[in-house]
Amino acid sequence: MADVLKLSELKPEEVPAELRAGNYFDFEAHPFEHQALFEQTKSVYDAILGIEDYATKWLADTIAARKAARNDLTVLKASEVEGAVAIGEAEIVLEPDAVFMPTRIVGGKPGSGGTIYVEAGAEIIGTDLYVNKGSVYIGAGTVIESGVGIKGPTIIGKDNEIRQGAYLRGNCIVGNDTVLRGELKNVVLMDKANFPHPSYLGDSACGFMTHFGNQATAANLGIYEGLRERDKRKNLVLKAGDKAYDLGKPKMGICMGDFSQLGCNSVSDPGTFCGPYTIAYQLTRLTRGFYGPNEVLKNKPLEHGVIERTPLKPL
Repeated sequence: MADVLKLSELKPEEVPAELRAGNYFDFEAHPFEHQALFEQTKSVYDAILGIEDYATKWLADTIAARKAARNDLTVLKASEVEGAVAIGEAEIVLEPDAVFMPTRIVGGKPGSGGTIYVEAGAEIIGTDLYVNKGSVYIGAGTVIESGVGIKGPTIIGKDNEIRQGAYLRGNCIVGNDTVLRGELKNVVLMDKANFPHPSYLGDSACGFMTHFGNQATAANLGIYEGLRERDKRKNLVLKAGDKAYDLGKPKMGICMGDFSQLGCNSVSDPGTFCGPYTIAYQLTRLTRGFYGPNEVLKNKPLEHGVIERTPLKPL
């Protein structure tokens, strides 16, 4: 594409509306505890790139503040947690009435392990927790079932249901009242997000009451980029209006505005943006670009063509 603009070099006012958080999330109607991540960055993609730094700072500041403000906490070493296999060093901080019965705790080398902080009323039973690369925070009332794996840095809010088989691979920020089962990596899920079935979501941001149907997937790396060595992969380029924008990295999953849904067995290409109330029917493929708001997307193969077969050209 001619005249490709680098997103990282744009001033805030030069970022197109299609890449701004306000185009997808209404924080006045649905306040989000971590909305500062989006308010302090120029674009939704900048926010996705900033998840690790934001989560790491929030965890350090919040855990330190809660430890300083309370005198009713139980503080343990990983090796002191009854019934758990402990590898390396980690700190466990429990509020009263927290149920903490993990299967494994993987910490760090002496002096480098993270902290697991569990608020009152949360239940962690039969979970594998990895805090060798960052801390994990579990909010009040959240229930984490057996067979779940969680890597830090990860923030999980209040009253969530984390079902068996869920795998949070780190750099995850989860709001309140969500239901999760799939695999997540470098993701923000806002309040009442509903991802209750096997699925994959990486390098993505999903708003209030967003939903994935069973086996839906957000691809975060182009299929041809997977054939290249990591240092030779090409950055994602998106067209917004009459201009093209280089996002600066080859990876991104999906941005889903408030109340958007992706139906069962659907897949979105890397760099897909769905405005609020965008509904994709089952078995739908969304090519990268911008959809919605207030739009229904349907899979119509019989009406609009069949698979085309072409030879693979050298990359």
